[in-house]
Amino acid sequence: MAKKRTKSKSSTQKRKKSPKLSKQNKIIFGSLLIVLSIALFFSFMSYYFTWQEDQSLLTEFKDRNAQASNLLNKFGAAVSHFFMYKGFGLASFVFPLLFAITGLYLFLGLNTKGLVGKWIWGLIGVIWTSIAFGFFAMEQPLLGGSIGFEMNDFLQDYVGKIGIFLILIFVLMVILVRLFNFTPEGFANFFKSQKEGLQSSLGKKEPKLASVTDDGSIELSMEDDTPVVVDTYTHKKDIPQLNPEAGLDVNIPAEEETPDIDLKVETVKQEKEEKDIKAEKLVKDFGEFDPKLELGNYKFPPLELLDAHGASGGITINQEELEENKNKIVSTLKNYKIGIAQIKATIGPTVTLYEIVPEAGIRISKIKNLEDDIALSLAALGIRIIAPIPGKGTIGIEVPNKNATIVSMRSVIASSKFQKAEMELPIAFGKTISNETFVVDLAKMPHLLMAGATGQGKSVGLNAVITSLLYKRHPAEVKFILVDPKKVELTLYNKIERHFLAKLPDSDEAIITDNTKVINTLNSLCIEMDNRYELLKLAMVRNIKEYNTKFKARKLNPNDGHKFLPYIVLVIDEFADLIMTAGKEVETPIARLAQLARAIGIHLIIATQRPSVNVITGIIKANFPARIAFRVTSKIDSRTILDAQGADQLIGRGDMLFTQGNDVTRLQCAFVDTPEVAKITEYIGSQRAYPDAHLLPEYVGEDSGTGIDYDIADRDSMFRDAAEVIVTAQQGSASLIQRKLKLGYNRAGRIIDQLEAAGIVGPFEGSKARQVLVPDILALNQLLENETKQ
Repeated sequence: MAKKRTKSKSSTQKRKKSPKLSKQNKIIFGSLLIVLSIALFFSFMSYYFTWQEDQSLLTEFKDRNAQASNLLNKFGAAVSHFFMYKGFGLASFVFPLLFAITGLYLFLGLNTKGLVGKWIWGLIGVIWTSIAFGFFAMEQPLLGGSIGFEMNDFLQDYVGKIGIFLILIFVLMVILVRLFNFTPEGFANFFKSQKEGLQSSLGKKEPKLASVTDDGSIELSMEDDTPVVVDTYTHKKDIPQLNPEAGLDVNIPAEEETPDIDLKVETVKQEKEEKDIKAEKLVKDFGEFDPKLELGNYKFPPLELLDAHGASGGITINQEELEENKNKIVSTLKNYKIGIAQIKATIGPTVTLYEIVPEAGIRISKIKNLEDDIALSLAALGIRIIAPIPGKGTIGIEVPNKNATIVSMRSVIASSKFQKAEMELPIAFGKTISNETFVVDLAKMPHLLMAGATGQGKSVGLNAVITSLLYKRHPAEVKFILVDPKKVELTLYNKIERHFLAKLPDSDEAIITDNTKVINTLNSLCIEMDNRYELLKLAMVRNIKEYNTKFKARKLNPNDGHKFLPYIVLVIDEFADLIMTAGKEVETPIARLAQLARAIGIHLIIATQRPSVNVITGIIKANFPARIAFRVTSKIDSRTILDAQGADQLIGRGDMLFTQGNDVTRLQCAFVDTPEVAKITEYIGSQRAYPDAHLLPEYVGEDSGTGIDYDIADRDSMFRDAAEVIVTAQQGSASLIQRKLKLGYNRAGRIIDQLEAAGIVGPFEGSKARQVLVPDILALNQLLENETKQ
């Protein structure tokens, strides 16, 4: 009995779950759909004539005083904008037809089983028509709508225009066969019937088309029968809704302060709100500005391009080595009557840190002076004592492992710490002693000084920095200026010139190797810095992050010169070579950039073998709080780089110390080999790029030769004497003229320019003396005589 009751209960529940509309409700709902279809039809028709006038009213829907030009006023303008502009364009007229057919079925009480098929084919027809309009009329967005345009753009990236055309034809053929029983014979009969109809009368054409049923002809609804095979691609449509930070720090303080302020400030607040309303309206209409859209299909390099160097299982712990080192440290300190209360080890990829807690009364300096004795007992290179460890009440002794583990760039890039890093310019240097991935933000450094002896890993470190940014940042967000005096270290990055590199307008190669071009590039970068500060001033913001956020929110007008500002990273390898050959011409712009450029997104990375006072001046060094020291040969070099000891105790091969002005951290630099860099640049370079590299402002050197033809009558009275001095000494310099003729610097400089214009000396070449083009006094006299004759 219980079973029967449960069965009866379940059957009654099933009956309750499937309610049916009564006849009265069907009539009411059907008439509603018919009315809605008529409203949509007239709204859509009116939209094509009034959409420009009604654009500004889309955000003012709640305002009763605002009136739209659409036949159905604001409702018609809003619904038409959603279907026509953001939706499917002209194909949206199918929706009123579908609503009307559904309403008629319900109103007349017809069987509704066939409605599902009509809706499915109708929606497919809408999508196919939208894509077709997007393909054949890309310049008319209202014909295909945003969905048609975006889907057509998405498909073109994979199959091209010819591929889309073939897909449209193929799908149309499939629909004709499956829906209308299309056959070649029926196709021929169709044209025969059309020919006979034209001959008899033009008026009979439409009834024939509407009455053909045996051959699977049309039911007088072209939009219903158009096919498509691709699902709607909606994630590009959501791009305009990216609005992470816009307006957070602008409006809230104003709202808190204004209630207690008089009428004058309230009018200022009103103006501010009107600007914000305009910006919000632009964001709603066009979406937030996205600098990545120009290369919207750019793909970041995958992890598979990087090799997994070293052991895949991570660090292997050698228990015997740990115990042996511990006993040697304890016994060595015991020999000097230093007791240890506690000792523990932290194992890293190349170095193990032994943390010691000495007994009470032991002086730290006593342990620190035993560095060489501990190294002797352990028979190890690179013993480094940290006394005390910052933030801990312990003393650290770093001992290199006998079998070092290579830290691969792949393991660092794949780490969650790097992948989830919310930084502007994240850089993964490598791993710490505790085997943690070390990630820092270049934008907060703001500049980086990298130094170390030859062959200790500086070039690999530079590659690690650049690789980190390539894996994390879009080409629209960061640009590199690469200076390579050695001409071989950074040439691999030529392949990504039109994606990530910046250069001068008249430069053929993006990788700068010529010292003269370095000087011009640095001065051009100073001009870029000044231009950016002017833009920040006009935008009333303090740094590049606030400026770009404001620009993305469409609060800055491009007609006023505003534009999206990418970060610029200047990388200089072998800076000492530049100072030796160019001197002050390089030092002055570097000092300016180091002092001022951080707020506007220009960051410097300088690598050198030894940053001595004559290479890195005090002004430059003061603006490089972030420093990396690879192994150096002496304690003096270590103090020069870090203002502390320790870099002379490193073991090389990527072992490095990093400081950002406070603590010194020992790291193992991630290893990225040249073939890996080649694969990354090849992958990026094979993708669609910008038409050219990012162009810096044009710079014309003031001292690089005037190029002006001085009139003979305007020449200095000491011109001939100076020419004889220069030709006799075969050395073209203003200082020589100053000494020999006892002239001031300005007059000597003008005479040098006149000698260049006369063809006696060559152009300016940095700190080098100018080349003398006249071999002797006889040739000089002949040259000057020819000028007077002319």
